[in-house]
Amino acid sequence: MKKQIWTLLALTCIAGCALAADPPKQEGSSSSSPSTTAVVKTEASGAASAKAKLMNPATLKETAPESYDAKFETTKGDFVIHVTRAWAPNGADRFYNLVKNGFYDSVKFFRVVPGFMVQFGINGDPNLSKIWREATIPDDPTKQSNKRGFVTFATAGPNTRTTQIFINFVDRNAFLDSQGFAPFGQVTQGMDVVDKINSEYGEGAPRGRGPDQGRMQAEGNAYLEKLFANLDGVKKATIVKPEAKAEARPAVKADDKK
Repeated sequence: MKKQIWTLLALTCIAGCALAADPPKQEGSSSSSPSTTAVVKTEASGAASAKAKLMNPATLKETAPESYDAKFETTKGDFVIHVTRAWAPNGADRFYNLVKNGFYDSVKFFRVVPGFMVQFGINGDPNLSKIWREATIPDDPTKQSNKRGFVTFATAGPNTRTTQIFINFVDRNAFLDSQGFAPFGQVTQGMDVVDKINSEYGEGAPRGRGPDQGRMQAEGNAYLEKLFANLDGVKKATIVKPEAKAEARPAVKADDKK
């Protein structure tokens, strides 16, 4: 069983990393208004800033709130992961920094095994994958069980967690608890969306017909879009700010009513 689990959730490492191709130039009208141009430049600047932060994992070590929500907008709909830092502090902090800085945007659900779990977290940019593959975090004690809807980092052994996470489909995954898979959060909204994520490719290579993690790391989303075009994916992931509590209003006395 131990050998099966290691094979099941191992992060495949490879030597080298393919460079992303430059996007083709687009031909067409350049009659954009100044305001439109300014918005495009602002968005591009913001994306470049986020990318720069992600290229340096050592700087993304902000301590997460004691609890927070992360909203995932996907090709199947939206779901929300509620994180409780006390369950797994190291995992909660890493997840917070990844979501806050856009790491999970455009990633694919590359491993979907019905009756078990759905796994994702390899960035579509090979350059980022190469950097984060070495950015490990220490293990957390397992305080919660891998039940349906609970969210956990994948691992290849002690102290090897990086960016890949999985969502449990069923309650009977408690056998993972003793293997060091420590849940840090739970899907509290949209578990029906998670259930609908495309599972046609199933288990990953070489055990199944799904994507090979080594090629994903080296070639990014280009590999997935070419050979696994029907994979569902994350459009955008964000930290959800709690709504401000309404200020309490003093009770209106009967004599004050007009």
